[in-house]
Amino acid sequence: MKTELLKKEGTKVSFKMTIENDKFEEAVKKAYNKTKSKYNIPGFRKGKAPQKIIEANYGKGVFYNDAIDMLFPEVYPKAIDELKLEVVDRPSIGIEEISKENGVVISVEVDVMPEFEVKDYKGVEVKKEETLISEEEVELELKERADRNARLLSVEGKEIESGDTAVIDYEGFDNGVAFNGGKGENYSLVIGSNTFIPGFEDQLIGKKSGDEVDVNVTFPTEYHAKELAGKPVVFKVKVNDVKVKEVPTLDDEFAKDTSEFDTLAELKEDIKTNLQKRADENSKNKMKNDIIEKVCENTEIEIPNGMIENQVDNLIMQLNYQLQYQGMNLDTLLKMTGRNIADLREERREDAKKQVKAELVLNKIATLENIEVSEEEVDKEIEKMASIYNMEAEKLKSTMGPEINNLKEDMKLRKVVDFLLENAVIA
Repeated sequence: MKTELLKKEGTKVSFKMTIENDKFEEAVKKAYNKTKSKYNIPGFRKGKAPQKIIEANYGKGVFYNDAIDMLFPEVYPKAIDELKLEVVDRPSIGIEEISKENGVVISVEVDVMPEFEVKDYKGVEVKKEETLISEEEVELELKERADRNARLLSVEGKEIESGDTAVIDYEGFDNGVAFNGGKGENYSLVIGSNTFIPGFEDQLIGKKSGDEVDVNVTFPTEYHAKELAGKPVVFKVKVNDVKVKEVPTLDDEFAKDTSEFDTLAELKEDIKTNLQKRADENSKNKMKNDIIEKVCENTEIEIPNGMIENQVDNLIMQLNYQLQYQGMNLDTLLKMTGRNIADLREERREDAKKQVKAELVLNKIATLENIEVSEEEVDKEIEKMASIYNMEAEKLKSTMGPEINNLKEDMKLRKVVDFLLENAVIA
């Protein structure tokens, strides 16, 4: 095979590959053997017609496309290796010629890694935000812990108030007809949580266990079920139980019951220490982000559109995973918000561009500073992950497969950011 570089402008590279006719004919023969059963030729059983008979009936080039599809994955990597190209997207190809004399001539256009310089990445000035945890923040954290450890107690004959939990049966009716999704039994509704349609919870205040009430509400005009959007409906509700929250007293007994400490004072000190660690870590992360942003601002890069689009794909995929974790999916989100996938991609394009640029810049600095991640460092990181997942490190490593390379890349970029922070001027 002969490879010839035609043009390189910015991140776009054009070249052509010439594949010898003998090699192409071998690929045509393989294509014939793979696809011959698709062709019906009178006088021959399916899959038994000779190659020349099929070509005579369907045209000389009937197997060319399949042959090129077989050849391309073999010859393309060799060509980009020979030309020393670092490609970053899928190539566009065209067939210029197929002949006995010249074989197959394939033209290729592809995006390659941009060439750029990173300057002034050492000594970047960043401000450190000092945060001292106050007693009020400690008390707030204690209160939240007490709320999480609160019990719900049924109170006979109690009238519902804001903050109470009403256990209800309900069914919704539109002009006297029950509608889909409007029914529930023994549902625990926290009054004042605004979980239900506006106005629903307020109409339960003052009711008691055993009461039945018609709740009149109007669905919001932007409600996701279009057949109900903006409609007035009636919910027939029965109150089965009224529960109040019993919050534990913040004392030494609370500390013993909910932590490894014997006194409330010790628990408070531990909370303060952990909140301070979290605040310090947040401050450190902000400095890191500020450094990356400043270095990127000082670096000009012509980023191939394909790299940005690939990152948009990743962001959309991450969003879909998050939605599935919440019991939704991308289609549901788009319907609820009245958008389409093109809108969603455009919304994330700028973030994708920033992320690609940051990764390019950090990788360039890693090269300049010879920052690498050893196998020993990777193994230690996997051990940490294994302890979190309560797995054996070797077992986790064996299940990761190619993801280990992604882990190694992430670790390298983190080392680069740590390097930038170590060499920054902190005000």
